[in-house]
Amino acid sequence: MTLIGIGVIIIGIACVILAIFISHILNNLASVLSGVDKTVQQLPEQLDGIMKETSNVIREGNQALADVNEKMEQLSPLFYIVGDVGNATRKLSSSLVDVTNSVKTKTEAGQEVSNKNNLGGVYGGVALGYYWLKKKRDLKREKRAYTHEQ
Repeated sequence: MTLIGIGVIIIGIACVILAIFISHILNNLASVLSGVDKTVQQLPEQLDGIMKETSNVIREGNQALADVNEKMEQLSPLFYIVGDVGNATRKLSSSLVDVTNSVKTKTEAGQEVSNKNNLGGVYGGVALGYYWLKKKRDLKREKRAYTHEQ
């Protein structure tokens, strides 16, 4: 055998080895594509299941939202009552602040008069009692007027 014959044999053996290697790779690729085909065939069923579960979740969410809305409607009058109580309390406390400031001012004025005339605590006590009585009557009138507004 000549050198050309030996070279042709080596090339032939290399081609056979290359063919075996390529056939092995193509066989593995075919098995991967077969697995992808099975997955793709199952995909519509899986998507149907996901859509059913999603619609169930949305339905339950809508029911929960409707329940919350119904309960909020039932609580709305309570919130209005609490708001009205807050307004009444605010008006009452502002009236009490006005009364307190008025009594303080008048008491200070009465104290100045009593200090000038040396009348002392008797005159101050009488003046304080008179002003408290007067403010109590004014508060009752305001309270009656407020309840008539309601």
